[in-house]
Amino acid sequence: MLFTELLERQFPLDNNHPKIQLKSASDYANKLNIHVNYLNKAVKEITGKTTTQLIADRILQESKVLLKQPNWDISQIAYALDFKEATHFSNFFKKHVSISPSRFRVG
Repeated sequence: MLFTELLERQFPLDNNHPKIQLKSASDYANKLNIHVNYLNKAVKEITGKTTTQLIADRILQESKVLLKQPNWDISQIAYALDFKEATHFSNFFKKHVSISPSRFRVG
């Protein structure tokens, strides 16, 4: 599926690829030249998950990898994952993992 390929192409984040470019279902739909409702319907039929869920899952997966890297601080990770503020990233992470990014990093 082209959506999944586009999603995966944004990762891993590193010095050569420092920030994701697509973060919302509409970003992906625009890139694929399709209507967002069509993308959402197709993704849901194929995966059983919403487009937003898949994007959040992949961002969460990458954030866990980056939090294990000592050379990335939390604000850099937030920026790389296209959160406007580190607190937004921390809230997102805590909502999905039930602990803060800093506690995850230590644990």
